[in-house]
Parts: sequence; structure tokens; C-alpha cells
Amino acid sequence: MARLIGISTWVWESPLTDTSLPGLLGKIAALGFDAVELPLENAGDFSSGTVLETLAGTGLKPFVVGAMAPGRDLVATDPASVERTQAYLTACITMAGSIGSPTVCGPFYAQTGGVWRMSAEERRDAYAELRRNIRPVAARAQEAGVVLGIEPLNRYETSLINTVDQALEALGPLLGNGVGLALDSYHLHIEERSVAAAVRAAGEHLVHVQVCGNDRGAPGGDQTDWTGFLQVLDEVGYTGPLNIESFTVENAAIAVAASIWRPLAPSQDELAESGLAFLRSLSREIPL
Repeated sequence: MARLIGISTWVWESPLTDTSLPGLLGKIAALGFDAVELPLENAGDFSSGTVLETLAGTGLKPFVVGAMAPGRDLVATDPASVERTQAYLTACITMAGSIGSPTVCGPFYAQTGGVWRMSAEERRDAYAELRRNIRPVAARAQEAGVVLGIEPLNRYETSLINTVDQALEALGPLLGNGVGLALDSYHLHIEERSVAAAVRAAGEHLVHVQVCGNDRGAPGGDQTDWTGFLQVLDEVGYTGPLNIESFTVENAAIAVAASIWRPLAPSQDELAESGLAFLRSLSREIPL
């Protein structure tokens, strides 16, 4: 099936601001993308007015994503940190509701890069704590008509939720009540024994999909079974976009956070162009 193809502004820069947003979204539209991921790294980085004005001129469909920077935790932390994290996620929800993004997605449980050992009992307790602390945020999302897409990350970026099965266990009764799952082909490729089985397990709760090559570069020409991936997305009825998420080595903060130690393409524009061309060609090959 034909789907929207989008890309994250993280491919080019971080953070996204009112100053950079119009030109960058203009470039993304000119390259031929249908959608754009807008990372709101901190409340106030960009404004809904600037986004709406720019979207009106480009026709891009917006999708808000968040970043779990140091100090943002919903588990294994102090009450003040939980409150700050909830306030940040609420700001992301407010932005999404104001610009027409149906989802707010990210690893909304603990700071990215935070890893620690847990016994089975400690993990159960952490998941219970997560449900308690994300519940009011999920309620706010429901009020705004937005779904929180919780993203499993690979074991090097978190020890809390690495797989779809863990996400289902952790989120349990919240799924379908302002909460869904966001899957990233990069993390799936590392953590899941079967990507297809993981997508099937996510099923109706899948609300957002990010894609990139297994090396974090452009999708296409890599080891990923892209035909099988798109077929299983169709199988579970996922009708949302495919959003390319990659990063630039030129930005020190984001390169360190995402472990981008070398260029992933001759240029970031080429990464975007080749990824888009591949996904367009692949979508045409998948039978309806």
C-alpha cells in the first residue's frame, strides 16, 4: 500500500528552532517527502505558529517526537525528576495537539543511555512505577486527541524496554488508552529474534514507524529485509508513515547521544534522497 514517507529533521541538525525550521522544512518538501518528524528537545525550542505557517506552505504532515535527555526519567529517580519529565511530555503533547500531529513518540520511560542491571522482581517494580508515572501523561494525551508512542530502544541505550514483548508487559492496560507503540527498524534489527514476529506482537498498538539502514544510514542497500518488513506492516494494518530517522556527525551533542562516529553518507541531503528513492521504489513493489 502507498504510505506517507517522512524524515526527521535530526538528519540535518539539533535542536530544531523557529529560526531553522522554515528553511529546513522547505528543503524536506522540495526533496519530495510527504511528512516530517519534528523533535521538540526542549519546550520552547520552536512555536506552533511557526510550524503551522510553514506546514501551510509545504504541505508536509507533522509528527512530533521527544528526546529523553539526562534528567528525564519516569522510573528509578526522585519525585522532582518525575514531575519535570511529566511536564516535558505534556509540552510535547500540547505542541502535537496544536499542529495536528496524531502522535508523540519516543522512549518515554528513562533517559537515553541510562542502563542498569535489574532482577526479575526489580523489573516488575520498575514497570509498575512506569505505569503509575506515565498514566497522568496518557490521560492528557487522550484529552488532546494524541497518542503517546512508546519506543523500545536497544540494550546499549536503555536496559528498561528493549523489545516489543517488554513494552507490552510494561505498558499493559495503558495500551489503547492514550498509549501505543512506536517501532524503529534500527532497534528491532538489534534486539528482536524476528522482526516480523515483533511487529505482529505490536499489532493494533503500533502507531508510528521509524526506518533507517542497519548501520543507522539511509534505508536500502543494507542487511534489512525491507520487503518483509513492509509486508508485515500491511499484515497488521499499520497505515501510518515511514519516517527516516538518522543523524548528522556534524552536531557534537547529537552525534555523541546517538553514537554517530562517522559520516553515514557523502552528505545528509544524499542520505535523505537515497532513502526516499528506495522507500518509494519498495512501496511500488509490494503487492496490495
